[in-house]
Amino acid sequence: MTLIKSISGIRGTIGGQTNDNLTPVDAVKFAAAYGSWLKSYSEKDKLKVVIGRDARLSGEMIQNLVVSTLVGLGIDVIDLGLSTTPTVEIAVPLEKVDGGIILTASHNPKQWNALKLLNEKGEFLDAEQGAKILALAEKEDFEFAEVDDLGEIIKNDSYIDIHIDEVLELPLVDAETIKKAGFKVVVDGVNSTGGIAIPKLLEELGVEVVKLYCDPTGQFPHNPEPLKEHLGDICKKVVEEQADFGIVVDPDVDRLAFISNDGEMFGEEYTLVACADYVLSKTKGNTVSNLSSSRALRDVTEKHGGAYEAAAVGEVNVVAKMKANNAIIGGEGNGGIIYPESHYGRDALVGTALFLMLMAERGGTVAELRASYPSYFMSKKKIQLTSDLDVDALLEAMHNKYKDEEVSTIDGVKIDFPENWVHLRKSNTEPIIRIYTEAKSQDEADVLADRIIGEIKEVAGLE
Repeated sequence: MTLIKSISGIRGTIGGQTNDNLTPVDAVKFAAAYGSWLKSYSEKDKLKVVIGRDARLSGEMIQNLVVSTLVGLGIDVIDLGLSTTPTVEIAVPLEKVDGGIILTASHNPKQWNALKLLNEKGEFLDAEQGAKILALAEKEDFEFAEVDDLGEIIKNDSYIDIHIDEVLELPLVDAETIKKAGFKVVVDGVNSTGGIAIPKLLEELGVEVVKLYCDPTGQFPHNPEPLKEHLGDICKKVVEEQADFGIVVDPDVDRLAFISNDGEMFGEEYTLVACADYVLSKTKGNTVSNLSSSRALRDVTEKHGGAYEAAAVGEVNVVAKMKANNAIIGGEGNGGIIYPESHYGRDALVGTALFLMLMAERGGTVAELRASYPSYFMSKKKIQLTSDLDVDALLEAMHNKYKDEEVSTIDGVKIDFPENWVHLRKSNTEPIIRIYTEAKSQDEADVLADRIIGEIKEVAGLE
C-alpha cells in the first residue's frame, strides 16, 4: 500500500492510513490544492472544471469527494461521470473551462486510484505547476467559499459520443473506407470505460464487434496493463472468431494494443509505429516518442523523409518535444498515440481509427503488416525499491560503468549500444526501477535485461 505524489497528480491505494494511501482525506486535500492553485493561476472570478472517471470500484467515492471539494472552493464542476482520459482532455477546450481532473489509476490494479490534473488546454500540467500544487497540499493552505458562493454541479453524460464524433471528423479518417473493408474485431475493455467507448466507435465505422469484458463494473478480469502475459483470453478469442484483429485498452483508454489475426501480439510498441506509418504516408512531418520506445518509429519516420526525436518518459515531456519539433504524430511505446490534429493527449480512440484506415487502404492481414516493419524485440523488467536504496547513486554508478558508450541522462540512464539499448529509470507511478531493453531478438533483449539487473543488484549490494 502506498501513496505516490508527483507533478502529474496523486496516485495511491484505497484504504489504510492518511498520507500513506489514497484515503478520503488525501483525495480532499489534493483536490483542494488543485482548486486553490487554479484560483491563483486563473484571472477569472468564477472557475469551471471538467471531471470524469474510469469504472474502477473506488471511482464513484473518489469522484464525490473531489467534486464536493471543488464546489466547496466555489468552483463549478461539469461531471462527465463514466468517461475516458482522452474524453476529458477534449472536453476541457470544447467546454472552454479552466481545467480538468481524470479519476483513474490508468493501468494499475483495482486497489489503486488517482487524480490526474489538466490545465485549461486539456493537457497535463508542467513540472512547475505540479510542484506548486504539491506545496499547497503540504501546507494545507486552502480558503473555502462562503455559502452564497459555492460552486454548482452540471452533469453531462454525452461526451463519449462527442469524442467519437470528433474522431470521425478527422481529415485522415474516412468512415466509408473502413465500412467497405468489412472488418470483424474483438474488443477487450477490461470491464472499464473502454468497453463503452471502443465498441461505439467501431460500430459507427461499420465494424463488426465481438465484445470481451466490456461491462464497466470495475471488476478487472485480468491485470489491466495491456501486456502479453495478461491477454491470453483475447488472443484465443480472435482466432476462435476468425476476427481480423483484436483491440485491448487499459481502464482509462489512453493505451492501445492490438492482437494480430493469428492470435499473436502485434506488439504495443508497434501501435505507434503503425499509426505513424499511416499519418506520415499522407502528411510529411516529424515524430517524437520517449526514450523507452522502440527504434522502429525512427526507422519508419526516416523512410517517409521525416525526422525523429526522443523525449524524457512522461506524456507532458513527449508533448513538449512534439510542440518544439512540430511533430505531426508522437506518443509512447506503451500504446499511447498522440495526434495533435485531434488533441495533445494519448488517445486509444484516435489510434483505433488511424489503424483501421491503414488496414483498409493497405489490405492484407494484421500479421502481414507487423512483418513488414523493422523487427525489434523489447524486454520490460523492474526491480522493487526498498526505502534504503539510493536510486540516484545507483544510476550514476551504471552511467559511469558505461561512460564510453552513447549515454543519455535526460531521464534516468539510457545506454545506446550499436545493436541494442537499455534504459534504466525510476518509475513515476510505482516504487520500482524500470529496466527496458531492445534488441534484434527476444532472447538478446532478455539476456541484456537480466545482465543489467545482475549488475544493478551487485552495485546496490542486493545479491
